[in-house]
Amino acid sequence: MAQFEFVAWLVKWILEQENFDFDWDHGNSTKSLQKHKISSENAEQAFVNRDLLVPLGIQVAPVTNEPRFGALGTDFSGKKISLCFTVREGRIRIISARPMSKVERKNYEQIR
Repeated sequence: MAQFEFVAWLVKWILEQENFDFDWDHGNSTKSLQKHKISSENAEQAFVNRDLLVPLGIQVAPVTNEPRFGALGTDFSGKKISLCFTVREGRIRIISARPMSKVERKNYEQIR
């Protein structure tokens, strides 16, 4: 399981964004829908909804080729989503989106 470390600059960056640009290709636009029934639209809504928390921060294990970040948020219907993403040239590339685990839901509710 991935391990994350909190980073304050990521929260600041997300809060400063007026609009979010996303980077999708065929592989990452359908993977979460097929595996977890979370569409790319649902995943984007977690950012747009401004209900996004970044308690997970940057992934420290396992080591990856580019920085990966973790966040928790909700789509417009209130579905609680756990996200793993990277930022490429100012665009968000969602690596995976899945329903929050029981522990993540509890932590999300406590922080909100």
